[in-house]
Amino acid sequence: MTKGEITRQRIIAEAAPIFNQRGFEGASMQDIMQATGLEKGGLYRHFSSKEELAVEAFQYALDRSIRLKLPLVPPGISAVDHLCLLVEHFVASKSSLPGGCPLMNTAIDSDDGNPALRDLARKGIQNWQTRLIAIVDAGLKRGEIRKGTASRRIANTIIATLEGALMITRIEGRSAALQDAQESLIDMLRQLAPAPSQPSGLHKS
Repeated sequence: MTKGEITRQRIIAEAAPIFNQRGFEGASMQDIMQATGLEKGGLYRHFSSKEELAVEAFQYALDRSIRLKLPLVPPGISAVDHLCLLVEHFVASKSSLPGGCPLMNTAIDSDDGNPALRDLARKGIQNWQTRLIAIVDAGLKRGEIRKGTASRRIANTIIATLEGALMITRIEGRSAALQDAQESLIDMLRQLAPAPSQPSGLHKS
């Protein structure tokens, strides 16, 4: 990695907490200059615009958040247990950056009509959906999840419930909503397992 690439990565890492806390409009280039110790010309040597830097910074924050939120999965774990583990780990994990969930923050920022951030948030949600759908589909294939279960519906329910609970937690300043979300999702996911098969060949004595 060249010296210029190292500097670029450092700028992104130091700008990420600022954008995640203050949003695109709230974060000024002066804030970035103070955090990085660079002049405006030094920043624009590596990024053509504030928007380009914001996209890179939010992507950095999303990547860090994903790594933190993904638990170590024991070998041979069932699909239902895998989904439950993801939910429990999501609730237990703290944000890797000040300002809370980067995905939610990116989505909120994209409402201001920033197409680059909207695309980034959309891809983040799609990646999460794809990961969850794959777990459900694998469980269906192995007979660990009831036939007829809609994998997309399960994925969207998990994402919407957890992200909604994060928003409430952020507003209330306490984790009750996240705990409630975890319990509700675990109850739902446990019901995805097929009913135990009834023993056959029983005769009255």
